[in-house]
Amino acid sequence: MSTRDFAAVAIDPESGWGPGKSLVGKIIAGQGYTVTPKLVSAIAAGLELPREIVAAAAHMQTIGYAAEELTTGPPAVLIRTLSAGGEGAGPKALAVAERWDAEAEQP
Repeated sequence: MSTRDFAAVAIDPESGWGPGKSLVGKIIAGQGYTVTPKLVSAIAAGLELPREIVAAAAHMQTIGYAAEELTTGPPAVLIRTLSAGGEGAGPKALAVAERWDAEAEQP
């Protein structure tokens, strides 16, 4: 999926706001951007994941989690979803998880 294609489907259902393809590109590249509630909702819609799971991922990426936070609730569901072969995840989320795995394996 291209950044343009993702930006077209990543729309916050409440406000109708969506990130542009350049913001999606910044997120993918790990460049600086601000995590906002609208952005989290838009990404959740684009990945076809529950908002709380995407919010947990944003939290993890931004400030991390303590080990005890990863046993219950959305953070634990996120870890199980990504590490258990995508249990409960849609095809877009699985594709993103597979890409992250491939990128993590590169030197």
